[in-house]
Amino acid sequence: MKKPAPPIRPLLGALLVGLSGMAALSSAWACTRLVFHGANGQVVTARSMDWKSDIVSNLWVLPRGMERSGQAGPNSLHWTSRYGSVITSGYDISTTDGVNEAGLNANLLWLVESQYPSFDANSKPGLTIAAWAQYVLDNFATVGEAVAALEKQPFTIVSDNVPGENRLTTLHLSMSDASGDSAIVEYIGGRQVIHHGRQYQVMTNSPTFDQQLALNAYWKQIGGTTMLPGTNRAADRFARASFYVGAIPKDQDPNKALASVFSVIRNVSVPYGLNTPEEPNISSTRWRTVFDHQRKLYFFESALTPNTFWIDLKALDFSAQTGKVLKLDLGPNQDHTFSGDATQQFRSSAPFRFLGI
Repeated sequence: MKKPAPPIRPLLGALLVGLSGMAALSSAWACTRLVFHGANGQVVTARSMDWKSDIVSNLWVLPRGMERSGQAGPNSLHWTSRYGSVITSGYDISTTDGVNEAGLNANLLWLVESQYPSFDANSKPGLTIAAWAQYVLDNFATVGEAVAALEKQPFTIVSDNVPGENRLTTLHLSMSDASGDSAIVEYIGGRQVIHHGRQYQVMTNSPTFDQQLALNAYWKQIGGTTMLPGTNRAADRFARASFYVGAIPKDQDPNKALASVFSVIRNVSVPYGLNTPEEPNISSTRWRTVFDHQRKLYFFESALTPNTFWIDLKALDFSAQTGKVLKLDLGPNQDHTFSGDATQQFRSSAPFRFLGI
């Protein structure tokens, strides 16, 4: 008797899982970002920073009125910051995560498939990829404003090697605001692609965002209470984050909502010290940030310290006249311990210089 053919759906599932694994292997580093939509307009954005070595991150307060350069030589973009911001640096030469006083959040995550337009003297003004997120925080109050401006493509992204490595920096950008609006910006085949809408709550790494959505649709059919993918690969983290951020209670007081969001971003984090040589995409989670858009509290959690602390943007002076550049030194591997409200722990500092050509 001829054996019946196996069901199509399990085969499709196996194929999708296999594709997600292969895509993730092409990525060298990993991170996760998610946006929680709660009751009464509550919005919380969280991200993890997964990196194979110390990314030399510190916290910075940057006031309004700062003169910026795209750091791309003679043909550079120039602007003056309209909004003050609190950011987490990468190598103290880039803004890799941050929020502004209007409640806009911006995050940069790795995407190995990124291909940026060519850049020369005849291109639109250049913007170093190190200042991409800062440009958004400096200029816009909402995701809608940022998307409207970015769609006009006022600059050319200029990338360079990761500090200390012979590897081009390839990133994509996520944004979220106090209304719960969200956008993902990628450069695929040299062309800017923007996914804009409240439904785009989660972003990880490879494959490209449209493929992540397709893979996640499969897991939604299975149902997160039945089975969820459990590896540290980007597509698996995407599926888990998508399920949990939708499953946690929506009608909670703000502190309990924060606890729920922290639980989700910790769930998709990679254990500190984990090293998988045959899968270089899996890197330890070094730190996490969580931003309460309504209360304007920016939380930071290092993998090497026992405490979570926060910065209250409402207590900072962002004015161009009296505001100062401030730095919170987090130490090697972010091992300096802070607890509770650390807003007053910042110290005056010269601003860092964005990496450029």
